[in-house]
Amino acid sequence: MFEHEFNLSPDICYLNHAAVSPWPQRTTKAVKDFAEENGRAGSRNYAKWLDTEHQLRLQLQQLINAREVEEIALLKSTSEALSVVAYGIDWCVGDEIIINNQEFPSNRIVWESLKPLGVEVVVVNIDGVDHPEQAIIDAITPRTRLISVSSVQYSSGLALDLDPIGHACRRYGVAFCVDAIQSLGAKPFDVQSCHADFVMADGHKWMLGPEGLALFYCRRDWISRLSLKQYGWHMVENPGEFDRKEWSPAASAQRFECGSPNMLGIHALHASLGLLLETGIPLINDLVSAKVQYLIDILTNYKVEILSVTDPARRAGIVTFRPETPDIHARYSLLQQNGIICALRGGGIRFSPHFYTSDAVLERAVAAAVA
Repeated sequence: MFEHEFNLSPDICYLNHAAVSPWPQRTTKAVKDFAEENGRAGSRNYAKWLDTEHQLRLQLQQLINAREVEEIALLKSTSEALSVVAYGIDWCVGDEIIINNQEFPSNRIVWESLKPLGVEVVVVNIDGVDHPEQAIIDAITPRTRLISVSSVQYSSGLALDLDPIGHACRRYGVAFCVDAIQSLGAKPFDVQSCHADFVMADGHKWMLGPEGLALFYCRRDWISRLSLKQYGWHMVENPGEFDRKEWSPAASAQRFECGSPNMLGIHALHASLGLLLETGIPLINDLVSAKVQYLIDILTNYKVEILSVTDPARRAGIVTFRPETPDIHARYSLLQQNGIICALRGGGIRFSPHFYTSDAVLERAVAAAVA
């Protein structure tokens, strides 16, 4: 059904979608076509490019179930979007931000950078906790202004239940920020259900797109509340009226896009999301879950320690494990040399298959990892 969309070299077992994904064939074609068109006609068809940009915003709105396309901004990265939030809120000395100890550095460093403003970062230890969501909620105090979590933890693969955290944030008047980079494109995500105020995710992981382009969702009632730190021609209400002297920030989330759009990335991500939405995120979720279960089943036949969550309700597309070896770095290097494209995370080897990954790839990768 979708196998023809991927043309990976037969000597590669690609299990690194939690880092950087290969592109589908339609995405490769979209980039080639865009480049060739630009080479032939320059920006002659810019109006058509702008339509592709709008279609991408609509795709992202659908992907996260946002109420309005105006709540969708296109930024450079997850880190940039997190920074827009961190430096857009009017903090007071003594304010608290809650994160957890498994977060990727992007969702820790940005908040720690606010320390000179008198903002305290509270780190909740969720290692081995049966109900990590409740542990996070229990950390809320009258000084808590924001909770920021990853929907899926990059190392352990732990998938948090965002709904109770979001409901608690609403109840206590706390802003809720979600780094969704390890779930969008692989798992269903509903911004209405989880009551997130901010959602961000680069396109280069499970969305199968390029680096350099990211979703930033800002709930409508927060758009005008975030202070702007970047300014340019593109973030104003009438960006095409270059002779206009008076200006005001756009009423939509476009106010966070200060400069020219990444049209090459837009064409690529538009193509990739087309494949994902055509296939259907629920089906993709089921297929990824089946791949992960198959990996777990194979690995349990060998002397390995599975470091990831194995409960189907708690996992996403990540399996991190530690083979019985004195030198995990040497084993990882050997895998890379043999075309097993994976990652070294959390003290183990991380495999992250996507919906199209074949069982043969999984079997070959495990055999090499435990040899």
